[in-house]
Order: sequence, then C-alpha cells, then structure tokens
Amino acid sequence: MSTHAERRAAGHDVMSTLAATDKAEKAADGMERRHGALGTFAVDHVLGNLWSRPQLSRRDRSLIVVAFLATIGSTEELEAHVNGALNHGLSEDEVREINNQVAAYAGFPMAMQATRIIDAVIAKRAGVDRLDAKAPAASLDDEQRHANATDVMGTLFGGRISTDPAVARAGVTDRLGGVGELAFDFAFGELWIRTELSRRDRSMVTVAILAILKCEAELEIHIPAALNHGCTREEIEEIMVQLTVYGGFPRSVEAIKAARAAFELVDARAKKDN
Repeated sequence: MSTHAERRAAGHDVMSTLAATDKAEKAADGMERRHGALGTFAVDHVLGNLWSRPQLSRRDRSLIVVAFLATIGSTEELEAHVNGALNHGLSEDEVREINNQVAAYAGFPMAMQATRIIDAVIAKRAGVDRLDAKAPAASLDDEQRHANATDVMGTLFGGRISTDPAVARAGVTDRLGGVGELAFDFAFGELWIRTELSRRDRSMVTVAILAILKCEAELEIHIPAALNHGCTREEIEEIMVQLTVYGGFPRSVEAIKAARAAFELVDARAKKDN
C-alpha cells in the first residue's frame, strides 16, 4: 500500500523518464487542468501506481504498451509512447520490430498506420523532414524459410516438434490449411527469426497483442512459448496487469485467467513427463 503523496511522487518520476522532462510536476498539473479527474487518475494510478510496479522494468512496460497501442490503433497515445519507449532504452530498430510483430498478429493495416507514427517520431527526434530509406527484409528461398520456421517452432514449443522441416510444416498445414502454410512460411520462417528483437521480447509483444485482442486460445499456445523463451510467470502476469489500463479490466480478467490456465497446462505436462 502507498499514500497518495507517494503515488503522486512516483507518477512524477515515471513522467520524467517517459517524457524525458525535468518539469514533470508542471506537466502533471497541466494534465489535471485539461482532463480533470481523468488527468488525476493518469498521474496517480497509471504512472504512480501501475508504471511504478517492480515486476517489469520501464523498458519492458514501454515494449508492451507500444504493442498494445499499435494493435488498437490509438495513434495519439502511440506517438507519446514511441517517444517514451526510446527514452526508456528501446532502440529505433526494436520499436520498428514491435510493429512488424503487430503486422502478423493484429494485421498489416494496423501496422501500416503505426509505422507512419513511428517514423514521424523518429524523424522529429532527429530533426529531419524525411528519414533515409530503410533496409528491406532478407530475400529467403523456401528451403531457408522452412529451416528457420522449424528452428523457431522448436523453441516456441520446447522441442516438442519434429526437427524435419517437411514434417513440421505438414503438421501445421494439416491442422490449419492455408493459414498454417502462411504461419509456418512467413510468421515463423521470416518474422520470428529476425534478430532485431530477442525471442523473449518477441514473445512478450505477442502475448500483449493476443491479450488485448482477447485471443485466449492463442494465449494458451504463446504463454508457454514465452516461458520457453525466458519470460517468468511473474512477467507474463504483469503484462495482464498492464492491460488493465490500456485494454480495460474485462480484457485483463480474461487474460489473467488464460495465463493461469496456461501455467496449469505447463505444470501438468511437466508432471506427466516426469
């Protein structure tokens, strides 16, 4: 528990790093003047309570909040939080890669919209009107894509998949048809293999996207994968805590239920294997 004064001080501290300002108190006062009670809650609860929790670093909170906002198309908030993510230590490449993950898990239209916001923020911070051309993705043939996908799925599923690319791909396509083909070839074979985000961070982003979209069945797959990629149970649950503010309590309730069900599944599987 904390006093209101402690939460307000913590909110000022988070605001100072999120916005890279030494005038956090003045900015907080301005939020209250503009937004009334909503501004108070933003400073005291969102920043002073939620963002100040120790279960995730500010860098990791920015990682998942950018994913949340790009997924739901909250462009004005996304602009502020892209700045915040860069201020909290994420690189420009990492922020862009969050959005690449959004393309696969929330759709290309949302990612295309978000990339314009991201580029505008980066250009403004650099003091330029136009950014240099970006490097394209690697041009991969199917043999390499299928080998990549098999490697990725091996870590996603903790080795519970064939190491033969043809067998692994057939298993996915038998279950999901053309959707499985594209998931194997593109999502696993080209996107997940990229090194701009670690697989731990990529799993955190994916879990955040699936949570805010209320994809409980997919969370059942990707929460154990996140554990395989080095996330802790506490970190995964904290993604759902962060969701209370950015997606609302109903989505968070469903997401935390899905997380705990996934943990139970992992425990049951481990008990059976032993």
